[in-house]
Amino acid sequence: MNLYKILIGIIYGTLGQLGSFMQLQGSYKYGWDKKYMWIILLFSVPITWLYMRSVSYFIEAFDGQIWPSRLIGFGVGVIVFTLMSVFLFKEPLNIKNSVCLFLGFLIVAIQLYFK
Repeated sequence: MNLYKILIGIIYGTLGQLGSFMQLQGSYKYGWDKKYMWIILLFSVPITWLYMRSVSYFIEAFDGQIWPSRLIGFGVGVIVFTLMSVFLFKEPLNIKNSVCLFLGFLIVAIQLYFK
């Protein structure tokens, strides 16, 4: 397990999640899908590239295993989505969402610390 590659994978994944959040939920909130459809579609390319880089770093870090990349990516996605919905959409963090956020952190921790 290579912690440097995991960190780089998390950074790429977080950037991809931020881009996806703004592309999907941001379009809903700000109406971008109606005004700037082609720009939103073009942003899919760099967002996809960020996810691809993230996965490749995770796979390298875990000696070719693909499951850790999927589970860490999912955990990072839950964390980013929760933080963005709380801070950008001002949605309250209720018990259900708090448990899901905790599980997102737990999924990442299990992948990093269990052998």
